[in-house]
Amino acid sequence: MKKSLIALAALGAFAGAAQAQSSVTLYGVVDANIEYVNNVGTVPVGPAFNRGTAHSVTRMDAGGLSGSRWGLRGTEDLGGGLKAVFVLESGFSSDSGGLQQSGRLFGRQSFVGLQSDSVGQVSFGRQYVSMFDALANFSPTAYATQYEPVVLQQGPNYREDNTIKYTGKFGPITAGAHWSFGTGVALPATAGVATPIGGNGEVPGAFRRDTGYGAAVAYAAGPFGAMVGYDQWNPTIGTGNGTVKKASVAGSYSFGPAKIMGGYRWGQQKNAADVLIQRDDFYWIGANYQVTPAVGLTLEYNYDNVKSLFGDTHVANPWQVAFIATYSFSKRTDVYLSTAYAKNAGLTMESLATTYATSLSLGNSYALANGQSSMFGASIGIRHKF
Repeated sequence: MKKSLIALAALGAFAGAAQAQSSVTLYGVVDANIEYVNNVGTVPVGPAFNRGTAHSVTRMDAGGLSGSRWGLRGTEDLGGGLKAVFVLESGFSSDSGGLQQSGRLFGRQSFVGLQSDSVGQVSFGRQYVSMFDALANFSPTAYATQYEPVVLQQGPNYREDNTIKYTGKFGPITAGAHWSFGTGVALPATAGVATPIGGNGEVPGAFRRDTGYGAAVAYAAGPFGAMVGYDQWNPTIGTGNGTVKKASVAGSYSFGPAKIMGGYRWGQQKNAADVLIQRDDFYWIGANYQVTPAVGLTLEYNYDNVKSLFGDTHVANPWQVAFIATYSFSKRTDVYLSTAYAKNAGLTMESLATTYATSLSLGNSYALANGQSSMFGASIGIRHKF
C-alpha cells in the first residue's frame, strides 16, 4: 500500500512542504532471489578479448522480476486542470543495500514538471526515453530485470540525464517525445571497443556531444494494442560523436486470460567517422497466461539477426527463450521461478553487441566464457511492493 508522507513531514524531513490540494506518496519494490548460471566468464573490460574460463555460479541477486527501488511521487493542484508533478526514484541492491545506476541517489528517475488534463505533461530531469515507455506494454516479461534483453533491444541509454520530455494521452492514443542535452550514459572500453563510449555531454562548443532524442506513439483499445517508436543517441567516441539509431514497431492482442505480444526493432550504429559499427534486426514474441487469479505464466522468445558487427558479417545470431511462473500471495507479495536459455550470447543476450552493459550495470557477469556458445540460468525469488 502506498503511504502518505505526512509521517515523514512530522519527523521534519519535509517540514513546511505540505500544501493544500497536494500530495506526496512513498512507494517501492523489494525483489531478491537465488540464481544459478552456467558457463559464466569475466566481462572483458579493456582492449583484450579474454572472457576467461567457464564457471557455474550460485548467487543471491537483487531484482529478478523488478529492480528494487523506493521513490517519492508528488502532485500539487494548481487549478484549471494544471498540476505540478515530481518523481524521485532510487534503485538499490536488495542483497547488499548499495545504490545502483552508477551510484546515483535517484538513478532510476528524477524529474519535475507540469501536467495538464487536456494538453499532457512536460517534465525535466533524468527520465526514461519515449520508446522505452511505449514498449512497456509489449514486453511479455514486463522488462523483468534478470533476463530481459532490454539493452540489446533499446540500447543502454533507455534512461537519460538532462532530458526534457513530453507525454500526452488522447483517448486510446498515447504520444511521447524527448530531448536530452547530455544523456549521462558512459561505458568503459570493452573487448573490440578501444575507447570509452558516451559521457556527460553538455560541453561548451560541443552541442551534439552525448545528446539523445526520440518519439513514440502507442494505441490501446479493447483487446488490441500497437506502437511505433524511434530513438537516437549520439555518444562520444574518441574525439568525435557516433550515432546509435533504433526504430521499433510492436503489437499485442488479449483474449480471455491470455495476452500475445511481439515486435521488431531495427538498429544501426556508426562511429565518429560515419563508419558502420553494427547493424541488426531484433525480433521478439511471447505470451502471458493467467492460469488462476494467483498463478501466472510467461513465455518469451528473442532473436537477433546480426548483419554486421565491427565489420564481421558472419556473426552467429544470438537467441534466447525465457519462462517465468509467479504465485501471488496478495496484490503486494509474490514468489517466482524465472529461467532462461541463451545461444550464441550470454543471458540477456549479453555480448560484444551490447558492450556488456547489462553485466556492468547489474554487477553480475552474464558474459560467455571462452569456448562457450550457450548459457542457462534459473532463479527462485520473492518480490514485495509497497
